[in-house]
Amino acid sequence: MPPSGWASRRLDSSDMHLTNLLPPPDLESGTLRVIPLGGLGEVGRNMTVFEYEGRVLVVDCGVLFPEEQQPGVDLILPDFGPIRDKLDAIEAVVLTHGHEDHIGALPYLLRERNDIPIVGSRLTLALVDPKLREHRLREPVHHVVREGDRMSFGPFDLEFVAVNHSIPDALAVAIRTPAGMALVTGDFKMDQLPLDGRITDLRAFARLGEEGVDLFLTDSTNAEVPGFTTSERNITPAIEQVFRTSEQRIIVACFASHMHRVQQILDAAAKHGRKVGYVGRSMVRNMAIAADLGYLTVPDGVVRDAKEIAELPPSKQVLLSTGSQGEPMSALSRIANGTHNFVHLAPGDTVLLASSLIPGNENSVSRVINGLTRLGANVVHKGNALVHVSGHASAGELLYTYNIVRPKNVMPVHGEVRHLVANADLARAVGIENVVLAEDGYVVDLRDGVASIVGKVDVGLVFVDGNTVGDVTEIELKDRLILAEEGFISVIVVVDSVSGKVSAGPEIHARGHVWEDSDFDPIRQPIIDAVNAVIAEGATDTYAMQQAVRRTIGRWVGTKMRRRPMIIPVVIEA
Repeated sequence: MPPSGWASRRLDSSDMHLTNLLPPPDLESGTLRVIPLGGLGEVGRNMTVFEYEGRVLVVDCGVLFPEEQQPGVDLILPDFGPIRDKLDAIEAVVLTHGHEDHIGALPYLLRERNDIPIVGSRLTLALVDPKLREHRLREPVHHVVREGDRMSFGPFDLEFVAVNHSIPDALAVAIRTPAGMALVTGDFKMDQLPLDGRITDLRAFARLGEEGVDLFLTDSTNAEVPGFTTSERNITPAIEQVFRTSEQRIIVACFASHMHRVQQILDAAAKHGRKVGYVGRSMVRNMAIAADLGYLTVPDGVVRDAKEIAELPPSKQVLLSTGSQGEPMSALSRIANGTHNFVHLAPGDTVLLASSLIPGNENSVSRVINGLTRLGANVVHKGNALVHVSGHASAGELLYTYNIVRPKNVMPVHGEVRHLVANADLARAVGIENVVLAEDGYVVDLRDGVASIVGKVDVGLVFVDGNTVGDVTEIELKDRLILAEEGFISVIVVVDSVSGKVSAGPEIHARGHVWEDSDFDPIRQPIIDAVNAVIAEGATDTYAMQQAVRRTIGRWVGTKMRRRPMIIPVVIEA
């Protein structure tokens, strides 16, 4: 069991990685159980499971994008293991908004049970549908909701609240059960002058607070940032400056879901007599959906096919591209590498990176900026201009929200450990005593108005590699990193089964570093001696001989060449 005081004190680094948390006890009647399967301790793959009287509600089902230390991985999913035996008990999946870190893993969950009802706003569900078609899934039952709606699924009575975020149609959800009410903010901020006029409904938060919020699950992403998040409108002058001063082509990179930012670019292009083309499959798809549903107002004649735009004079061109996070295969990365099929940068072009950095992508984005600069582009980014604002509430907004809602218990969600701890400190600062700090897999029970950690379930990272889901292990990723960083050596030795001695080899092949065949001459005889010594000791299996080869060349390469390559020994009996 957790140590005394776990849920009401700040955690130090040792607390956050307790090893003595046992599997949770059976769920008691009248208790609401909450299990985060992703999003706590990381920025991405948000997924939280609520369970009451054997019935389950899932809030969000998102992906995490891989870092450089995870080569070959396309996506990282939440671990569905803890609910795999409860799939039939899932009443619905509620999606708070349409960002990939909240909806991207949904097709993989629906592979396991395709008829789970999906609940979300009109735009969110419209962004989900193409994903389901790509995965060739039968479309499940959709329930389109908007702010103010109430809907019940089993024992879960849901009420939806408008929140402002960097994508339209975001919702918070209040989950009423006989055990109490949980309020999940989703990702939110409190922009008082949003471009679409839709603000976070603090009146609804206050009303729910008066009714009594027993567990408040709040966005932690910007909890370390003091004050209030800057309004989207404040970046309009920086965008206007780019359009006013650029004499050649303008390329804008942003998230393919950031309709507000795209709207600002479209308006600026119309004002300055430029035409806009979308580059990147997700950008084309999402903007078509947003325009069809009325979330994007496209000035007449401004948007054209990107290949047509490329034929216009540079002073008339604007290209809206994906790849603001430096993704290797994105449109912007291919432009920076000079490998895009029809967009070729010229000295004097302007590239506007209208996005924030997702933690872990700093090096990738820096490489793209350097590549663009090397080609002669003027690169405008968050480091040298106010061209992006966050979609998450800063510390001042979180304090304000806590004072309005006055929840009995707080559980920070959506963020790395440092974000969760900072958010917990804010909750305590306004007098909320019971703050539950948890990570993925921690099991939190709400009973008699008190939330506490009661155990932990095993969860891990589930890697998607091409069409393969979950088969890539941490060991295999480590092998990939060794291959990438340290190289590869294979050693082939032939042993005469009659004489019991090495009869040919060792034949040594190396890849990944500048190694000549002659570099290995000093180690050939020691390898032969090591294999013969193992045979002389009575070993008859090739495994023991292979291990002798591995140890011998491994020590030598480590000492002489300062490398730790992957070593594949092969012993053949002839």
